Amino acid sequence: MTSGKEMAIDLSQPTMVTSDKTAREIFEEVRANPARARFGFGEKLAIINVDPQKAYTRPDLFPKTSYITDPRQMEHIDAISNAARAKGLPVVWTHVAYMENAADAGVWGTRTDTPDSLQNIKYGSDRHAFDDRVTIDESVDAVYTKRMPSAFFETPLQSFLTWHKVDTLVITGGSTSGCVRATAVDSLSHGYRTIVPIECVADKHESYHFANLTDLLIKYADVVPVSEVHDAIAGYTA
Repeated sequence: MTSGKEMAIDLSQPTMVTSDKTAREIFEEVRANPARARFGFGEKLAIINVDPQKAYTRPDLFPKTSYITDPRQMEHIDAISNAARAKGLPVVWTHVAYMENAADAGVWGTRTDTPDSLQNIKYGSDRHAFDDRVTIDESVDAVYTKRMPSAFFETPLQSFLTWHKVDTLVITGGSTSGCVRATAVDSLSHGYRTIVPIECVADKHESYHFANLTDLLIKYADVVPVSEVHDAIAGYTA
């Protein structure tokens, strides 16, 4: 059932908007819109750090697969994780690795087969290891090895969050266009308020990075300065 009059639109012609603006410019325009509603922080948050492992964070070691967007990304991730942990809030770390024969990579591991290929990140390797600049307390932090983009896929993440009665996820890591985006979409799909702190995510190219931040902001998440995450953690009382 429709309301109002039909518009005179030629359905044989595209209506997709085109623009000469960069992805960064479009993101900043959308971000600056004062009318955009927010999901906001709920009653209890968890930090979900998606793949801050050397394969993706150390271009000095792995230049073909790593990337730096904000040079202080690891510092920011470590700071909010430490702050959340100190308040008794859950902190989760994921990283990617595969069997020696890469059978658990499935079809995702079939497009290339070089030493830098995804399915050749092996358990216990330097590429699998977390960045040395982050602090992980395995006595309380949840640490999962995942095989697909989303931190939810075939990991215990959902049951862990349910046990902790979390309603808000702060998602960090990389890449913005890959595993961060996939995790954010699944986060919203599972009913969580979803927060992406800008300084805490990264990608190989600014076009991928900002185009996906724009899409996340419009549809799935609040994309905010990391200072807002610090404020939310500071204001939390059990």
